[in-house]
Amino acid sequence: MNQDHRDARGPHPMSSTVSPPWSPALALSGASYSAAELSPEGDQVFLLEQRELPGVERYVTLGTAAEVAEGIRAMVVRGAPAIGIAAAYGMALAARAAQTEDAEGYLAAMRQAGAILDAARPTAVNLSWAVRRALALAASHAHQGGAERAEAMAALGRAIHRDDVEACRAMGRLGAAHMPDEGAVLTHCNAGALATGGYGTALGVIRAAIEAGKRIRVLADETRPYLQGARLTAWELQKDGVNVEVLADSMAGWLMQRGEIKAVVVGADRIARNGDVANKIGTYAVACLAKHHGIPFYVAAPWSTVDLATPDGSAIPIEERSSEEVAVIGGKRMMPEGVRARHPAFDVTPAALVTAIFTERGAAAPGEIARLAG
Repeated sequence: MNQDHRDARGPHPMSSTVSPPWSPALALSGASYSAAELSPEGDQVFLLEQRELPGVERYVTLGTAAEVAEGIRAMVVRGAPAIGIAAAYGMALAARAAQTEDAEGYLAAMRQAGAILDAARPTAVNLSWAVRRALALAASHAHQGGAERAEAMAALGRAIHRDDVEACRAMGRLGAAHMPDEGAVLTHCNAGALATGGYGTALGVIRAAIEAGKRIRVLADETRPYLQGARLTAWELQKDGVNVEVLADSMAGWLMQRGEIKAVVVGADRIARNGDVANKIGTYAVACLAKHHGIPFYVAAPWSTVDLATPDGSAIPIEERSSEEVAVIGGKRMMPEGVRARHPAFDVTPAALVTAIFTERGAAAPGEIARLAG
């Protein structure tokens, strides 16, 4: 594992296991793997350690909201919907830990846990959305018994998880109709089952198109510096038997010029009211290339990623991560000592470059996304 990954771990997980630590019948992802799951008892959160894929498929077991927050910050779990689910499960752990507290103490504990989770990563709006839902529930049932509060909070986390999987399947069906009947579709980063509750957003569109009989192959940008496309998108599509090839991030323009790419579909971490889209760094460059070559550029995301309170992309906070995550690859420093590397983790694609946005509420032109609110 990269040295920067080891340094980023923070608190050690309670335990880890190679096999999924739950019965396959209990996994809400609907797959043989899951980015995040809550134990049946509601006292543990299981996260697939995505920094170690594809070499090792391992789950860490976490027992506190603070440990879940560290898992989010250190990118054990990543992808906006999956981060939101993990945060909801973290709040369930907090509720269980505060079972003996009176109403005032319970609310104080939940607010503290919410603040820790909400601060883990700033760009993905699903994180704060899930925390707000949990805090609203806490306020509504603070005077109930501790066991009832914990059970209700766990039920909320599982409901958010189930809703996300269904949202992915719904937007997949909508988006599939816009995919070409055959040819290559480009995606950037990982917006699949690993980034969501299950099935995926951008990859959900691709999966649904293939299930509908379309002859699609996938080109996955490697997505420096964390290589989510090379490590994660390729891993889960290979498990599904989907034809996938990995591109270095600088190759897409040339393949577009040659006519090899028929469409682009990506996920999102936040969508502003005007349709500007924040997604993994490099997405904006892909959108510019697609516009120049007349290739449709689609975004797939659950409604929880749409932030109508943010007027446009200039108001979206962009996370700046460690320089070391760029400088070190596979434990080897690729840059001279003393030279800094920039690492904005996301960029913003203007609405004018987006052909359409798919959510579970429908498909819309980016400038019309607010009409789906009703």
